[in-house]
Amino acid sequence: MNAVALEIAVTRFREGDAPFLSARRIAALLGVTLTELAALAGVARNTLTAKSGARKVDQALSPVARIVAMASEMAGGDERAALWFKHQPIPGWAGKTAYDLVREGKANKVLAYLEAVRSGVYA
Repeated sequence: MNAVALEIAVTRFREGDAPFLSARRIAALLGVTLTELAALAGVARNTLTAKSGARKVDQALSPVARIVAMASEMAGGDERAALWFKHQPIPGWAGKTAYDLVREGKANKVLAYLEAVRSGVYA
């Protein structure tokens, strides 16, 4: 998935014509509360719903949205991607899931793993 296609895929996590990601949409897709999503993204719970923090929230949620969009393309849908994100251990990470790694600030490692799988490295 090239960068342009990934950005287009991520737009489904926005509310209408809003320029920023929707914390509610991402939380609903992942089946987590806004409090859990805030912890995952590394922001305060109130930041997710404050209009003044939209840019900060967008920046914090962008890696999650990109991971889910890429996994969705590979897994065949958002629901399957969400299940993978939360429950499937990633090889080489001691049983940790994408959720665990993102919570630890390693979203870039998950994106690199997905890119490698997509390229056939771990297939």
